[in-house]
Formats: sequence, structure tokens, C-alpha cells
Amino acid sequence: MAVLGVLLAATSNAYGYHRDELYYRMLEPAWGYVDQPPLTPLLAHWLAGIVDEPWMLRIPAMLAGVATVLVVALIAREAGGGRRAQTLAAWAAAGAGFPLVFGHAFLSSSIDLLVWPLVALAAMRAVLRSRPRWWLVVGAVAGLASSNKLLVALLLVGIGLGLLLFGPRRELRSPWLWAGVGIALLLALPNVLYQATNEWPQLRMGAALEADGGGEARILMWPFLLLMIGPLLVPVWIAGLVAPFRRPELRGIRFVAVVFAVMLVFTFAGGAQPHYPVGSLVILLGVGCVPTEAWMRTRPRAAFVWAAVALNGIVSACIALPLVPATVLGTTPIPAVNQVAADSVGWPAYVAQIAAAVEDAPDDVVVVTANYGEAGAVARYGPDFGIDDAVYSGHNELWFAARPPDDATSAVFVGGIGPIIRGSFETCTEVDRLDDGVDVDNEEQGLPITVCTGMTTTWAELWPKLAHLS
Repeated sequence: MAVLGVLLAATSNAYGYHRDELYYRMLEPAWGYVDQPPLTPLLAHWLAGIVDEPWMLRIPAMLAGVATVLVVALIAREAGGGRRAQTLAAWAAAGAGFPLVFGHAFLSSSIDLLVWPLVALAAMRAVLRSRPRWWLVVGAVAGLASSNKLLVALLLVGIGLGLLLFGPRRELRSPWLWAGVGIALLLALPNVLYQATNEWPQLRMGAALEADGGGEARILMWPFLLLMIGPLLVPVWIAGLVAPFRRPELRGIRFVAVVFAVMLVFTFAGGAQPHYPVGSLVILLGVGCVPTEAWMRTRPRAAFVWAAVALNGIVSACIALPLVPATVLGTTPIPAVNQVAADSVGWPAYVAQIAAAVEDAPDDVVVVTANYGEAGAVARYGPDFGIDDAVYSGHNELWFAARPPDDATSAVFVGGIGPIIRGSFETCTEVDRLDDGVDVDNEEQGLPITVCTGMTTTWAELWPKLAHLS
């Protein structure tokens, strides 16, 4: 935990903000948003108000990543693992690929990274120790976590379905379990009410994600299963998937395998983000260290496993963390493997280009961006380059936040524009293309900056046509 904490802290200000972090810090506190529950944006907005630097924003991610190491080691202990299994679980979790990514950048998945193994640990204690009061902890953690990500509901579905299919079914008759369900529903009530009173925006968001990249997600989820923890540790989490069916003392926690299956089905059927199963893999990693401990009964085998854990950690750190200088990052395969790294580079350079376009545009110009990353970058760095006015975007929650004033008849559009925008102005001229200066291929690199003047309609008429989710 100490080693991981030092590593995350030492790299926390490298490269720069991730696009999601720039978005979160500019969102005003609310009960919910069209694309997510309120917790992560609330924390980001609050922390940015104290010190507006990446390292400050990333403190919750770092703490969640470090705490996850402890929880995974406790899962190994709960599954009957001795000192070696717990040590193996801790180092394997500390050096796992995607957990390192989520421990570095503050994303909504950062908090979920801790929530999933913590809920699983409480459920394991309820079953394996015959201490049903732990179901109250399951409900409390899951209910609170619903304010961060609704995905936690699938974890509860997987646990319940696992108990129904494989037992022990007596748990389903326990009043403590149903009290835990009640606690979860009570704590999730504000978020459920927000969804119900706003026409279930999470469903619209899911449909938008599926339409935007569902086919790609269904393909990528399979190689991601090999990459999320790290290729060298795949046998360990597979052992965790199989162990409850081979070890009689673990038959009570067969629900961990069902949780994994539920996430695979959901990710594939819904065309969701391919990294969604990572929480279930972290749980399996902890369980898998128990049979791995038994396999390490000879010195050569033990040396082989420890070498694999060490190598996996080194490779994962080089890919997941900003250890490679940004000036040479574009020459490596890292941006293609780690989109978080790619989307953390170049924001000040992009805003400098946007500011130059604003300076040459008419006085009544406004800045309108195609996505929330660009908008967040202008909101954060714009004042440093002379952009003091608000920035606007039709992307996700920002469309609801504000639209340009009616007296603005010119606009600097960041990102591609279509015939709707061109048809709403007398002239539209591309003046530049975004360039991060270090040749990192991310979502912004090469996008046009276009100045449109002589608005022929009104923003009240145009703005509804610019709304989009992704």
C-alpha cells in the first residue's frame, strides 16, 4: 500500500488533466446529471475549488487505489489464504493494469474500483463466517456507491443470482440480507428519484453509448479481459473463477463467478464500456491467490509466480502511469493501449490555439466545443490565454447548463461542424487544427477550429439541434 501510494503521488501531476476530470471540475453540484450520478463530479468540483491542479483532484483516486490493495488481501484471507496468499494478493492488486489507471486519474471508475471488492468482502464474511449482519454492510456500501455509478446494482444482482443458483439459499431467507437490501434502496433513493423525475437519463445515456460504439465494445471486451489485470496474472484470476467449484470450503462464494458472468453478459448485450468487468476481475484475483498459494509449494514455482507478479507490475506501471515523458509518448504504443494517457496530453496547447482564433474573431464571438473535454479545457486554461467568457457545448450535461447569449452572432467552433451549423451562419472558415505539439494521437488531435460569423438564425433555434450524448 505504501509503495503504491508513493508511486501514485509521485506521478499525480504528470501530463495533465484527463478529459473527464476537466468535465467534472466545471460541473456545478447537483442531484444528478444526464450522464452519471453526482458523487465524482461533486468531489472534483470541491477539490478544484481548494487547489486547481491535477494532483489535488486525484487524491480520492489515489486513496481508493491504495485501499483496494488492502481489501483484495482481505478477500484472499477470507477465502482461506495464508500469509503468502495475502501478500501475493496485495502485490498483484497493486501492480494490476486498469486498477493503476483508475488509481491515477480521478474517474467515476476510481471509486468503483474500491466498492466492488469491498461489497464482495462483506458478502463473503456474511456467508463463510455465518455472520449475517455483514449483509447490512453490503447494503450500506452499495447504496452509497449508487451515487457514484449505477453499475453497482449489477454486483448485487450477481450476488443474489449466485445465491439462488448455487446457494447457500438459506441466505436468501435471512432477515439481515433483506435489511441490507432495504438499506441499499434507501440510500439509493435520491438517485432513483432523480432518474424517475428526469425521464431516466441513464437509459438514454446507455442507448447513446451503444449506438456510438457498441459494436467496438463487444469486440474489445474480450482482449480487455486479458489486459485489465495484466496478461501474466490471467491464470490467477481464472483460478479464482474455478476455485469455488473445486474447493468445498468455498462453495458458499460461488456467487463471485456469477457476478463475473453477469458483467460479461451486460457488457456484451448492452455494448457498454469494455472495461466494466474490471471490478469482478479484482474480486476473482483475490480469491485466485488462494489456489495459487497452494500451487507455489516448491521454490521454482514460487519464484515463477513472484517473477510474473513483478514483471506484470512493471509493465502495467509503464503503460498505466505517466512514466514516459510526454515528448516521446507519441512514439510509443502506450496511447493506443491506454486512452487515459492519450487524453491527458495537450490541453493547454489546444486552448492556446483556440484563444488565438478568438482574438482574431469579431468582438461578439463565443466559444462552442464539440465535446466536454474541450469545454473543460477552455474553462480551466482559457483565462490564462485571455478567454474570460463562458464556454458552451452541446455534449451531455453541458447542453443543459447554458446556451450562448442571443446577442452573440459569431462563434468559434472547436471540433468538426456539420451542415446544420454551416447553414446557420453566413460564413464559416476553418482557421486552424488542434495540435498538442508532441504528436500524441488522441480524440482531439487534428480536429478543426472554425470561425463562423453572421448568424442567420437564433441560438434558441440552433441549440436544440446541437445536443448529443456519448
